[in-house]
Amino acid sequence: MGGQCFPFVAHVIRGKWFAFYAAMMVMIGSGTSYVFNLYNQTIQDNLGYDEVGMSTIDYYKVVGTWLAVFNGLIVELIPAWFGLFLGATMNFGGYFMAWLAVTRWISRPKVWQMCLYLAVATNSPNFSGTIAMVNSINNFPMNRGVIIGLLKSLVGLSGATMSQLYHGIYGNDAKDLILLCAWLPASVSIIFMFTIRNIAKIGRQPHELKAFLNIFYLTILLALFLMVVILLEKYMIDMTQAATHTKCAITMTVTTLLLLPLIFVVKEEAAIWKRVTVEKLPQVSILPADSSSIQPKENSFANILINKPERGEDHTILQAILSVDMLYILLVTLCGYGPALTFIEQLRPIGVALEYHERLIQSIITLTTIWNYYGRVYSGFVSELLLTKWKLSRSIMMSVILLLECSGLILVAFPKIPGTYYVASVIIGFSFGSQVSINLSMTSELFGLKHYATFLNFIQTLVPLSLYLMNTKLTKVLYAREATKYIPPGIDPSTLKDLTCTGQHCFMVPFSILAAIAFIGALVSLRFARKTREFYQGDIYKRFRFAT
Repeated sequence: MGGQCFPFVAHVIRGKWFAFYAAMMVMIGSGTSYVFNLYNQTIQDNLGYDEVGMSTIDYYKVVGTWLAVFNGLIVELIPAWFGLFLGATMNFGGYFMAWLAVTRWISRPKVWQMCLYLAVATNSPNFSGTIAMVNSINNFPMNRGVIIGLLKSLVGLSGATMSQLYHGIYGNDAKDLILLCAWLPASVSIIFMFTIRNIAKIGRQPHELKAFLNIFYLTILLALFLMVVILLEKYMIDMTQAATHTKCAITMTVTTLLLLPLIFVVKEEAAIWKRVTVEKLPQVSILPADSSSIQPKENSFANILINKPERGEDHTILQAILSVDMLYILLVTLCGYGPALTFIEQLRPIGVALEYHERLIQSIITLTTIWNYYGRVYSGFVSELLLTKWKLSRSIMMSVILLLECSGLILVAFPKIPGTYYVASVIIGFSFGSQVSINLSMTSELFGLKHYATFLNFIQTLVPLSLYLMNTKLTKVLYAREATKYIPPGIDPSTLKDLTCTGQHCFMVPFSILAAIAFIGALVSLRFARKTREFYQGDIYKRFRFAT
């Protein structure tokens, strides 16, 4: 018995289920940008940046997060372990330099230097997260909607998880949160550096979906626990005054919930171990429906523009980018992501305009990330189920989600009924998360997995553009115009430091426009569903059927 223990442990560590668990842990550490609001005031207080400087830092932090197309291209050219190492180095280097500046170990950096530190740090998850996502989908290609939903949802929980670990490990000094952001995600990537990889030799197991559902239930439990803790912090417990044992208990509970999926990992790897060693079954491999369909094609002008592969086959980067299908996806992304992210960016001004107290506003801001998680994880499972059972294309699901988002935006524009602020945060947070999972799943199905690392990051480049157009150039401008209407005569608006609007009218015009944009996105997605109907009526996973 003892002689079998070490080989089995080695088998588990080298297995695809443990690789998926490692990917989950990497994704939990990939959302450090979500905790920026918890330490941005510390940066301003210790380094003396003005509001313009902080706005610039915040902008480049967002650019670093979403400008990821180059990360995808690089990931395709380097081994997975090196990409994880590169991401860990960037993460630690960027946040550690910021921590050294805030703690005065180095001289006060200029604004552009702090922008660089945080842009590098927030860009690093595009290496580690992309590697985790792509290799997991390659290992479980017939459950990609589930995989994407689970992994992307954990990014949504990352901010809440990191904040609880920070309270338990360090206490309440926000400077230490920057240090935690530096070493914890980097350590996770280094620990699992040689674990996350493409393990295509192990075929599909008969009850994969059941195992993923069990892991899904545990992530739901983690999300519910974090939600309860957040609400208690906002309404009953002051974490700055809470006893040390209370903070440690919360941290230990979070850690335990993160470790529990290992139970199902070991169970599934044990089933593989039994099949291989006891039943002596040969290892299986992926059998494509047509071997010629996955042979590399000559990257000529004719192949790019004329002899394109069918939907579902591996596209080259140019074939995908120049396709009509990609144009549809980009339009839907722009119409969906832009309004939702604008709402998230404007959560505080909306709360102030509706005259809610600060504690409620903080609660809504934090809980929106939880609704974002629920949207990501539920849409992944539900869209996979609808696709498998009834051949319902993901574009139709996207249309429904965008209509849901449209209703939330209308509630913001016309907040006549009490409680619309909270309801809108639930609807828009959930719908934004749902879009992420469905969008990335649809991209992998239409263009194949060969260059998926580049495709998923290429789509993300629209996020800074959508925020710039819909938040900076539309919403902020119209909000400022509305606020200036109530300045007393004789006062120059340019001399006022902050323009504040109070009342239900403040966001009526911009969010009416954003609701119209989301509605247009729903119509475009519906048209795309009609265009791809034949593809989704067929067997989109035929290339990944395994021999038995």
